[in-house]
Amino acid sequence: MKGSDQKSKFLLTHREREVFELLVQDKTTRDIAQQLFISEKTVRNHISNVMQKLNVKGRSQAVVELIKLGELVI
Repeated sequence: MKGSDQKSKFLLTHREREVFELLVQDKTTRDIAQQLFISEKTVRNHISNVMQKLNVKGRSQAVVELIKLGELVI
């Protein structure tokens, strides 16, 4: 029962997940912004929000944590 609870409660929003999925593909902020039709500032905001949620200081640390948590699959 507990396993199914975790599936429905993701840490990331849909958009944050999209941003990080592109980040792990070595996309730049500009690439991500263009691909998702959002501004570079919005991309940085999503990254910043995720780093805050995870209490980490950098993008790469955030990626490592997201993978550990099963939020990102590479």
